[in-house]
Amino acid sequence: MATEAEGGGLVFHPMDQFIVKPLFGDGAVGMFTFTNVALWLLLAVACVVALMVLGTSKRATIPTRTQSVAELAYGFIYKMVEDVTGKDAVKYFPYIFTLFMFIVFSNFLALIPMSFSPTSHIAVTAILGFGVFFAVTILGFVKNGAGFLGLFWVSSAPLALRPVLAIIEIISYFVRPVSHSIRLAGNIMAGHAVLKVFAGFAAITAVAPLAIFGIIGIYALEVLVSFIQAYVFTILTCVYLKDALHPSH
Repeated sequence: MATEAEGGGLVFHPMDQFIVKPLFGDGAVGMFTFTNVALWLLLAVACVVALMVLGTSKRATIPTRTQSVAELAYGFIYKMVEDVTGKDAVKYFPYIFTLFMFIVFSNFLALIPMSFSPTSHIAVTAILGFGVFFAVTILGFVKNGAGFLGLFWVSSAPLALRPVLAIIEIISYFVRPVSHSIRLAGNIMAGHAVLKVFAGFAAITAVAPLAIFGIIGIYALEVLVSFIQAYVFTILTCVYLKDALHPSH
C-alpha cells in the first residue's frame, strides 16, 4: 500500500494495481502470455455463465435466489432495450444483455480485495466500445442502405445550417466509440486509485481511523459506480442501436 521513502515519508503507488503481469513466472508479457487480465476476464465470463445458465437450469415457479437475480437482470435489460430502442430491436437483446452482464460482473469482481480490474484498461473497454460502433454502423447500412446517412443530415434545421451541422454530426458519430470506452475505463480506474490512496493512509497511525472511514465511503460509492457504469454503457449502446435502425432526424 505504502512504502517508506528515503526522506522518512510515505510513498504511494496507487497505479501499481493496474499493471498487467504474467500469471505464471516473471517474464515479459507476450501475445500468448496468460496474464492477470485474462484470469479476471475469464472469471467474469464464468460468473455470467454460472448465473444465467447454471442458476436457471432448474427453473421453478417459486424461483430460487439465483433464479430471481437472473430474471431480474433479464427483465431490467429487456425493458431498457424495448423502451429506448423500440420493439423492433428486441432481436438484438442477447448482444446488449451479454455486454451488460459481462461489464457488471467485471466491475463487481474488481471490488474483491487483491483482485484485478480488467475494465480499468482502455484495451478492454475499447474492444467493447469499437465492437458496438462497428456493429451498429454495419447494421445501419444493411437495414437502411444509403438512407443511413440521413443520421447526419438534420432536415429540421435551416437549410444554410445543415452542412455545418452535418460535419458536427459526423465528428460526433466517430467520437462515440472513444468516449464510450474511455468513460468506462476512466471511472473504474479513478475509483480504484482513490481506494488505494486511502488504503495507504490507513498505514499512518494518526490518520488511520479517518482513512478507514474514507475507505468504507469510497468502497460504497464504487459499488454504485460499478453498476452505473455498466448501465450507462448499455443504455448508450441502445441509443446507438436506435440511430442505426431509425437514422432520420
